[in-house]
Parts: sequence; C-alpha cells; structure tokens
Amino acid sequence: MHVVIVGGHARTALLLGQLLTAGGHQVTGTVRDPTQAADLSAVAMRAAVVDLEHTTTAALARLLTGYDAVVYAAGAGYGSSTRQKTAIDRDAAIGTIDAARLFGVRRFVMISSMGADLPTPPGAFGTYLRLKAEADEYVRSADLDWTIVRPSGLTDGPATGKIRVGRRLTGGALPRADLAALLARVLVHRDAVQRQFDVTGGTQDLATVAL
Repeated sequence: MHVVIVGGHARTALLLGQLLTAGGHQVTGTVRDPTQAADLSAVAMRAAVVDLEHTTTAALARLLTGYDAVVYAAGAGYGSSTRQKTAIDRDAAIGTIDAARLFGVRRFVMISSMGADLPTPPGAFGTYLRLKAEADEYVRSADLDWTIVRPSGLTDGPATGKIRVGRRLTGGALPRADLAALLARVLVHRDAVQRQFDVTGGTQDLATVAL
C-alpha cells in the first residue's frame, strides 16, 4: 500500500510512518521545512516539501497521484495564529479531501480531536476545535472511504496496546504510540470505513476492539 501522510513531521505521523514502513508499505510524508526530511528518512519515509499554509488543491492533487490512502495529520499547533489554524486545520484539510476525490484516492483517514462537535470554549483552543469540526463535516460529506479518529490529549509515553473507543468520550490521555498503532490498524485492515469515533487510554485491546 502507498500512503501519504499530510503533516508527516508530526510526532504521531512519524510513529505511524515507522509502523507502516516496517510492515512493507511505502509512505510519503509532507514537510514544510526541507531540513525535516532527515527525520522522515530515519524511519524509511519519503519526504515531499509542501507549505500547507499556502498550498492549492491542484498542488495537493499532484502530490496524491499514485497513492492508495491519505492520512491527514497536519495541525497548526500551539501558539499559532487564527489565520494559521484556519489555513492548516481546516482549509488545507478540505483541499486535501478535494484532491483525493479528484484523483480517486478513496481511503482517507482524518486525525481530528475529541470534543470537536461539542460547544467550543472561548479562545484559541475553541477556535481549533471549531475548525476541526468544520473539516470533519466536509470529510463526512465526501464520497470517500473515510474514517475520522478523534483522540484525547496525547502523551509521549510508551505504547500500552490498550485504548477506549466510543462515539462521544470526554477526558483522558492517550500515548501517541497507541494512536499510531490504531491508525495503522485502520489503514491496513480497512477498519471503520465511514465511521467516526473518539479514542483515549483504557482497557480495551487495541488490536481487537470494535471500532
């Protein structure tokens, strides 16, 4: 399987890329800064330089040519402006969805955020959740084999192999390594097509829990 991870230098994206390449899949990740390519190469990922804040659907469509699946892992991150959040967390996500539809890349996995459909709090985090919700709504309207994964707060702790999934959860924390393993399962086994779910740390076996 050929997979492109948009936002390929994110910590979860690097972990996911490492899992997929170890399983024999070919993975390309987008990076904004060419110097980030070395981190992708270290886990056998290819790098494609894309400035998501200023990209176009046409440019994204050229990027997706020849791929089987897309994972949208990009985010403007803490401390970013509203303009950056809008450009990356919503607009570039929508552009990537349009590009996937244009080139027939049917499998689309969106990394969103727990709470994106709830009333948003004031401030930057509320803006982030609102933009994620708008991007998710666009995914759900697309004629694609989509999956929306909404994790809780993420940690850099070791993988546990144990999670909790549900239609609407609150709170909790999840190791990025477990999120990456769940995403790899969703991609390789085509689990949860046209499904959306929240995920956090828990006691359910990651490999077998119903999604």
